[in-house]
Amino acid sequence: MAKGDYILGISSHFHDSAAALVQDGRILAAAQEERFSRVKGDWAFPEQAIKDCLSHCPDPDRLKLAFYEHPRLKLERVMQTAARTAPRGAALWPHSLRMMRDYGHDLPAQLLQVCDDPDRILCVPHHRSHAASAFYASPHASAAVLVVDGVGEWSTTSLWKGEGKTLTPLGEIRFPNSLGLFYSAFTQYCGFKVNSGEYKLMGLAPFGKPRFNDLIRHHMFFLKPDGSFELNMDCFRFDTDVTTISPFFENLLGRPRRLPDTALDPHYMDVAASAQQVLHDTMGLLAHTALQMSGESTLCMAGGVALNCVANRHLLENVPGLDQIWVQPASGDAGGALGAALDVAMHDPDAQRVPKDIMAGAYLGPGFTDDAIGEELDRVGLIWDKPDDIASETAKALADGLIVGHFDGRMEFGPRSLGNRSILADPRPDDMLDRLNLKIKFREGWRPFAPMVLKDAASRLFDGPTDSPYMLLVADLKEEHRHAKTLSDARAEGLYDPLELMRAVSSDFSAVTHVDFSARLQTVDPEESHTRAAAILKAFHDLTGCPMLVNTSFNVRGEPIVCTPRDAMDCFLNTHMDVLVIGPYLVRRAAQPDKINLHIGHRIYDAD
Repeated sequence: MAKGDYILGISSHFHDSAAALVQDGRILAAAQEERFSRVKGDWAFPEQAIKDCLSHCPDPDRLKLAFYEHPRLKLERVMQTAARTAPRGAALWPHSLRMMRDYGHDLPAQLLQVCDDPDRILCVPHHRSHAASAFYASPHASAAVLVVDGVGEWSTTSLWKGEGKTLTPLGEIRFPNSLGLFYSAFTQYCGFKVNSGEYKLMGLAPFGKPRFNDLIRHHMFFLKPDGSFELNMDCFRFDTDVTTISPFFENLLGRPRRLPDTALDPHYMDVAASAQQVLHDTMGLLAHTALQMSGESTLCMAGGVALNCVANRHLLENVPGLDQIWVQPASGDAGGALGAALDVAMHDPDAQRVPKDIMAGAYLGPGFTDDAIGEELDRVGLIWDKPDDIASETAKALADGLIVGHFDGRMEFGPRSLGNRSILADPRPDDMLDRLNLKIKFREGWRPFAPMVLKDAASRLFDGPTDSPYMLLVADLKEEHRHAKTLSDARAEGLYDPLELMRAVSSDFSAVTHVDFSARLQTVDPEESHTRAAAILKAFHDLTGCPMLVNTSFNVRGEPIVCTPRDAMDCFLNTHMDVLVIGPYLVRRAAQPDKINLHIGHRIYDAD
């Protein structure tokens, strides 16, 4: 390892494959394979993401590879689990055999195709990759680090101390005891898809009451004062089957698991609230232990569970001795690619680490030239304008109640759209939630959207943490902006359907507040953020006096966030979006010929 080397991090063969390129402590590029392949959560070797990252590497002779886990240890865990659970685990044997092929044959060959020198290919343990993505990318010189996910090789939870260029392991919890898989089991029980529907379980929780908390803690999940825990594996089947839950799990909760797309009733809402409460309790104890063991007051986090923004807020407000929290924006397995590269980079004795946020706003994916965008617009046959002040024109359209697909600059890395691949709207109209959910996103109508808020106005509108540039914390709308009816009032009137409850419990900004008046903030400082989305937000505020916009990802249900200009145009054409703002071009649906507008809704969307 030498100064000036390029390190390409890769994650693949489980879910959310990605690549990231690092040089001298700088992140040059990072992207998920799903954005190129258009396969949501794509687990395949990230050939297209690698190609994009390597376009930023002018000297391939100085390239090294870092894979985000140790294949041998991963196979060891899979095969030992298969042997231990035989013959009950027969349903997973095909998966185990596929993994043997993937990790034992396909992966080595794929890595050698990228770099033909085995000595320049390094493997970093899964949880170390996560920890490195959290600490080395953060603005902190030292911190406790907490990683919580489903499972890596053997680790499901790990505690670390980060200091300068070093990460020191402090402790771990091992498979099959997994908080992430525990939460995934409840995700499946409530009718959502494992590994992609956990955020829906988090969103369902505020509708319910945690009345199953004691039952879970006494029969399913045994929590100790230091945050360590054990699962009652009679309730779970993720170690023996393609499902996560057993009949005993369903019997304990008194109802069978909900089938996808069937009605949600208070039972499943209460189960979701209970699972979320157990998550809060456990994460709080783990965070406190990490702080005590490390002697730190700052916490960095990664792993899929770190994307639970409700739990993150709970930590900030309830963990003794915790002053600051920093969460890796790409906390899932995609971020493991970045962490592996950063960890290898820190082994260079000449490497310098300046404690600062090096994520560049998470705008690390591909960008496109104005000419390339213009050529694609003409190829598709869209009629466009090229206004002198496109931010102001966009703000006017938003103020008129129009819904805007916004595409500009480099694509975001991680699961959140942060302005460059976003759908924007005015959060104030009473019908905006329904318009966005039912006519744009084609998703469940009870799910609120996130607000993009001017940073200096956030504390005037919300209580709780209001410094959230990566949309990873929730805050509560202040009382003066809430309408009179609460969730309890709506329930007293006999309302139980979540969509009816969302419509009944409203606020001045109903499109971005939940039934408990919480909102997942993205705070923006136009003086620091030079993105066009920040300029649009400022122009909208100047025009309307409202310092926030709806910001949701530029995609529809079942599809990844758009990557290319053509992806954006296809999404625009196949939804009821009013305006597409792409590069320097503004496309109004009202200006398009009838043959263009006939495209709306011709796709069939899956149930994910």
